[in-house]
Amino acid sequence: MAVLGIQFVITMMMATILSRVGAHFSLARWLLTSRFAGLVRYLHPSDEELRQFAPGPLYKDKRDKKKAKQAEKNGNGGSNGTFNVPRNTEFGLEKAPVVVGDLVQLRYYSEYQWLLDFAAYSLLTYALSEVYIFMLPAKANQEVNLSLVWLILVIGFSFKLLLSLTGQYFEGEEGGERSLVLVMGLVYLLVAMLVLIVDESNLETGLDEAYRSFNASAAAFLESNAGLDSAGPASKLVTKFFLALWCALIGALFTFPGLRTARMHWDSLKYSQSNVRNVLLHVGFILPLVLTTLWIKPLTRDPLTQRVYRNMAQPLMTDAQFETMRLYLIILSVIYRLAVMPTYLQAYLNLAYQKVQDLKQEAGKISNIELQRLVIRVFYYLCVVTLQYVAPMILIVYLSFLYKTLGLGSWDASAPVTGSGAAGASVVSTEECSVDECPLDKGSEEFVSDIGIGEMLNQEEAVDAIKDQFSLAWASFKHIFTPQVFKGLLGFSTWWCCFSWFLSAAIGIGYQTYFSNA
Repeated sequence: MAVLGIQFVITMMMATILSRVGAHFSLARWLLTSRFAGLVRYLHPSDEELRQFAPGPLYKDKRDKKKAKQAEKNGNGGSNGTFNVPRNTEFGLEKAPVVVGDLVQLRYYSEYQWLLDFAAYSLLTYALSEVYIFMLPAKANQEVNLSLVWLILVIGFSFKLLLSLTGQYFEGEEGGERSLVLVMGLVYLLVAMLVLIVDESNLETGLDEAYRSFNASAAAFLESNAGLDSAGPASKLVTKFFLALWCALIGALFTFPGLRTARMHWDSLKYSQSNVRNVLLHVGFILPLVLTTLWIKPLTRDPLTQRVYRNMAQPLMTDAQFETMRLYLIILSVIYRLAVMPTYLQAYLNLAYQKVQDLKQEAGKISNIELQRLVIRVFYYLCVVTLQYVAPMILIVYLSFLYKTLGLGSWDASAPVTGSGAAGASVVSTEECSVDECPLDKGSEEFVSDIGIGEMLNQEEAVDAIKDQFSLAWASFKHIFTPQVFKGLLGFSTWWCCFSWFLSAAIGIGYQTYFSNA
C-alpha cells in the first residue's frame, strides 16, 4: 500500500494553501463584502442627532437649571448619557456598505469564516482526488483516499455549529425558543417513525438492504473469529429507533435555520419589485422539495428508469444515470441557493429600517441607548443568520459526496465504480486476503504478547506483526461496513436533511402567512 502517494501530496498541498493563503483570501469574507453581494447595513443615529428631538428637562427653579448645566459641562449630564426621545420621532437611517472591518466584530464571525473557508478547500481537495482516481484508478486503489477525511471534518464542523447555534436558544431566560426546539424535535421523531415504516418500493431509503448486508457480514465475522453463531448483532427495530432519534435531532437543529430562511424569503418578496426576481426566489425555495422527491420511486425513478414511452425502445435513463443526475441536482441546488443568498441577507439587514418604522407607529418614549441597540442588533447577528442559511446546505452537499464515494457511485453516469480506491479505504485487497485468510500465526501472537512495547518497536518481526494486525482489522471493517451499508445510511441521511430543510422553511412560511401584518 502506498500511503505516501498522490493522495497524501494533495492533502499536504491543500493544508499548506489553507494556512498560508487563507489569511489573505477568504471565501466567507468575499460572500459578504464583495460587489456580487452588495450588502448594505443601516447606521444607528448618534446621540447628537437624537438629542435635538429630545424634549428639554423641566426645572423647579434657576438653581436646578444652573446645576444641570454645570453637570453637563463637566460631562456628567443625564444618567450615563441616557435620555429619552419620542418613539414617533421622524429621523432617517444612513446606509453604509458592509466591509471587513465591520465583520470582525460580529458574533460567530470566526466560526463562519472557518466553516466556509475549510469547506471550500475541502471541496477542492475532494475534486483533485476524484480526478486522480478517474485518471489512474489502478494506482489510486493502492492508496487511502484522504479527501474523505476532509469531508468528514466539514460535516462534523457543520453539525457542531448547528448544535452551538441551537444551544443559544436554551441559555436565555425566556423559554419560548427552547420549547419550540423540543416540540419540533418530537414532531420530527414522530414523522421519522412514520417514514421508516414506508415500504422501499415507495420511498427509496436503502435501509433494508443496508441492514441485511450489515447483519450478514457481521454474523459471518463473529462466527469465523469468535465462534459465535448469530443471526446478526443488531435488531431491526432497535436500529430504526436510533435512526429515528438521529432524524429528530437533525429536525430540531434545522428548525430555526428553516424559520429564519422563511422569514428572509418572505421579506425578500416584500421588498422585491420585479416579477422575474420573485420567480427566481420561489424556485430557490422549492428546490429542497424537488430534491426530496428524487427518493420517491413512483414520482421520479420509476417514470425515468422503468417506464417506456411511446416511440421509445428503452427508458429515458438507466439506474446509474439516475443516481448521477441526483448528485448533480443536489450540487446545482446548493449553488443556486448560494447565488440568491445576498438577496436574503439584504432582506434581513432591512429589518433595522423596518423596526424603526414600526417604532414610529407607537406612542410614548424610548431611551437613546435602546433605540441604538434596536438598529445595531440586526447587523450584530448577521454572521449567525448567514450560518443558519449555509450550514444546512454544506451538511447536505458533503453528505452527498460521501454517499457517492463510499456507495461506489459515479460522476459520468457509467456503471458503479468497483475497487477500494473509489471508496477511499484500501489497505488490503479483499481478493488477496479475506477475514478468514489473514489471521496472525501462533508464533507472531506469542511474540507480541511476550515482549514490551519498547522492544517491539526495535524488532522488525514486531513491526510486521503490527502491520498484519492493522491489515486484519481494516479488512474486517471493510467486510462489515460494505458499500451497501454506506449507501443506505448516507443516502437516507441526505434525503432526510433535504426533507427537514424544506419542511422547516415551509412551516416558517405558514407562520408568516398567518401572523404577518403585511
